[in-house]
Amino acid sequence: MTTHSIKTAGSAARSAAQTAVAAFAAILLGSFLLYGVGFAQPQQIHDAAHDARHSFAFPCH
Repeated sequence: MTTHSIKTAGSAARSAAQTAVAAFAAILLGSFLLYGVGFAQPQQIHDAAHDARHSFAFPCH
Protein backbone atom coordinates (compact mmCIF):
# COMPACT_ATOMS: atom_id res chain seq x y z
CA MET A 1 0.00 0.00 0.00
CA THR A 2 2.87 2.37 0.65
CA THR A 3 4.02 2.04 -2.97
CA HIS A 4 0.57 3.00 -4.18
CA SER A 5 0.61 6.18 -2.05
CA ILE A 6 4.01 7.19 -3.44
CA LYS A 7 2.81 6.75 -7.02
CA THR A 8 -0.26 8.86 -6.29
CA ALA A 9 1.86 11.65 -4.79
CA GLY A 10 4.22 11.64 -7.78
CA SER A 11 1.30 11.59 -10.14
CA ALA A 12 -0.26 14.55 -8.37
CA ALA A 13 2.99 16.52 -8.64
CA ARG A 14 3.22 15.85 -12.37
CA SER A 15 -0.40 16.77 -12.76
CA ALA A 16 0.14 20.10 -11.00
CA ALA A 17 3.15 20.85 -13.19
CA GLN A 18 1.23 19.97 -16.34
CA THR A 19 -1.65 22.15 -15.20
CA ALA A 20 0.71 25.08 -14.65
CA VAL A 21 2.22 24.66 -18.12
CA ALA A 22 -1.24 24.42 -19.70
CA ALA A 23 -2.41 27.53 -17.83
CA PHE A 24 0.65 29.49 -18.97
CA ALA A 25 0.11 28.37 -22.57
CA ALA A 26 -3.55 29.42 -22.40
CA ILE A 27 -2.62 32.84 -21.03
CA LEU A 28 0.00 33.29 -23.73
CA LEU A 29 -2.41 32.29 -26.51
CA GLY A 30 -5.17 34.48 -25.09
CA SER A 31 -2.84 37.46 -24.86
CA PHE A 32 -1.80 36.97 -28.46
CA LEU A 33 -5.41 36.77 -29.60
CA LEU A 34 -6.42 39.91 -27.73
CA TYR A 35 -3.40 42.08 -28.44
CA GLY A 36 -1.40 40.54 -31.28
CA VAL A 37 -4.30 40.08 -33.64
CA GLY A 38 -5.85 43.37 -32.54
CA PHE A 39 -2.81 45.24 -33.84
CA ALA A 40 -2.59 43.23 -37.07
CA GLN A 41 -2.18 45.17 -40.29
CA PRO A 42 -4.83 43.53 -42.50
CA GLN A 43 -8.06 45.35 -41.74
CA GLN A 44 -10.26 42.22 -41.79
CA ILE A 45 -8.18 40.51 -39.08
CA HIS A 46 -8.19 43.65 -36.96
CA ASP A 47 -11.95 44.12 -37.34
CA ALA A 48 -12.67 40.50 -36.40
CA ALA A 49 -10.55 40.80 -33.26
CA HIS A 50 -12.10 44.18 -32.47
CA ASP A 51 -15.64 42.82 -32.72
CA ALA A 52 -14.73 39.77 -30.62
CA ARG A 53 -13.26 41.98 -27.89
CA HIS A 54 -16.41 44.08 -27.77
CA SER A 55 -18.64 41.00 -27.66
CA PHE A 56 -16.85 39.97 -24.44
CA ALA A 57 -17.13 43.52 -23.03
CA PHE A 58 -13.35 44.01 -23.27
CA PRO A 59 -12.53 47.73 -23.49
CA CYS A 60 -10.08 48.44 -26.27
CA HIS A 61 -10.54 52.15 -26.89
